[in-house]
Amino acid sequence: MEIKHSVVYGLIKISFICLLFFVMSCQKNDRAKVETLVNEWNNKEIRFPENPVFTRFVTDTVPYRIPKSDYKVVVFVDSVGCISCKLQLPNWKKFMHEVDSLCDGDVPFVFFFQSNNVRELRYILRRDGFSHPVCIDTKDRFNKLNRFPGEMMFQTFLVDSANRVKVIGNPVLNLSVKELYLKELAGIKPHSLPVTTVLPDSMEYHYGTVDGNETASKKVVLRNTGKETFRIKGVTTSCDCMTVEYKWDEIRPGESAVLTVNYKAEEPGDFWRTITVYGNIPEKSVTLDFWGTVRK
Repeated sequence: MEIKHSVVYGLIKISFICLLFFVMSCQKNDRAKVETLVNEWNNKEIRFPENPVFTRFVTDTVPYRIPKSDYKVVVFVDSVGCISCKLQLPNWKKFMHEVDSLCDGDVPFVFFFQSNNVRELRYILRRDGFSHPVCIDTKDRFNKLNRFPGEMMFQTFLVDSANRVKVIGNPVLNLSVKELYLKELAGIKPHSLPVTTVLPDSMEYHYGTVDGNETASKKVVLRNTGKETFRIKGVTTSCDCMTVEYKWDEIRPGESAVLTVNYKAEEPGDFWRTITVYGNIPEKSVTLDFWGTVRK
């Protein structure tokens, strides 16, 4: 795979990715922070610790070395917050399969998980059937070498043969970032569609009190308030405890369609999760909040 990067192209990419993230925040301070972060990491070298140990399912050590290739995807996951939410391993499996199909398996994926909770990691890896080698970095060596951003959205990188960052962002959490990865790796450009407007029946949804291990559902009604057909690109969730069901792919002007959002109760206490719907709307996506309490 031939790599050709010009200064102009790099500047265009910075502007484009900044624009994508700007729409995720309405605060000027947040926008400036994101712009600074993207500029800081663009073309920055990712450094790897010496002799990292990779395993399958935490227990089985494998002779895996970080490969030298035109591109690779580097994923760092810290131990702050819900580990299962951050890992999203079923979505990573789908994305890895898509990239392998487009790039003939030439793009390696390198995973570093910083956590001392080995038992939980083993359970999640086995539960999701994630057999790809991962480094369980209990001493946080990888992070100390690079000082990654604290926000999990910015802890994943597409790097070139010199381990320099070409795209920053998590492609399984943000479909707009995924488009940037696929454009860089395979030259795939998203289809340009006429823009319309979509209005959900609410921006916040409350599940109330949910019993442990119970699955609760909410209906989200999306109405096309514009003049063009809305075509849904996909939906992402903030945690794998959330799933979204729909059997349609477009909404005609003036019509409505329903998303069914399922939440599988986890640990007792209050919870807050989000879903993000992507399509041909001015902001490219709309994020909806879901609240509730799991009964103790």
